[in-house]
Amino acid sequence: MIFDAAGFVFEPPPVISRARRVLIKPSASYPMPYPVSTSQEMLSAIIEGIRQVSDADVLILAGTPDGEPVYPVYQSLGYNFPRVLTLDVRDCIWVEVDNPLPKPLIVPTFWVPNVILSCDYLITVAPLKVIEGQGQLSIANLLSVLPSSKYGGGAPWGWQDLYELGIEQVIADLYFTLPFDLGIIEARQKFVGEDDPTRGMVEECGRVFVGEPYEVDSEASKALGIKTDHLDLIKEARVGLED
Repeated sequence: MIFDAAGFVFEPPPVISRARRVLIKPSASYPMPYPVSTSQEMLSAIIEGIRQVSDADVLILAGTPDGEPVYPVYQSLGYNFPRVLTLDVRDCIWVEVDNPLPKPLIVPTFWVPNVILSCDYLITVAPLKVIEGQGQLSIANLLSVLPSSKYGGGAPWGWQDLYELGIEQVIADLYFTLPFDLGIIEARQKFVGEDDPTRGMVEECGRVFVGEPYEVDSEASKALGIKTDHLDLIKEARVGLED
């Protein structure tokens, strides 16, 4: 669904009222405000909406690309919410999770924080970004839950290998391996950048997109004319999974 960003109110799906733990994955890799990172205002609206229907534990999880502590980033972005637990990917216990696709595009298993598997409802919330011509929306936001200790520093199947093999395929594999329930795209503005993810041009959009991650990313890409190759790969892989 598409909402006007002005006065946006998060109306949680009914299933959240039965959840015991809700995890929110914002875009918070850098100490740079919106539209580089998910805004404090958006997270506040989501948390307030959850509190209207549930007393569930609310967790925020993020990580930095170089494995440095994420808590200074949280502080810089104003992520200080009462009764909300903030977590750092690097401090989590990691588990190896199988890709459920019969024929994975590239990655057969992913190392992910165990806390994701222990939550009843998963939300990915990201700014609207186009980096090097490709949309980075709610699904691409999941890349930063992969621990740098497993994927950095030239490790086998590390970041260098994954980018060389095709990061769009990796994102598609991750979508099936970590089935987040809800995607939210904070599209008050569109951030357009190149190789430096913290520098770019900003355009006004005035919208918020909410829905299942694949559906919401597809809707935003179509509405705004954004090229997002991993969505085509997900669509093709879905057919094989259903067959």
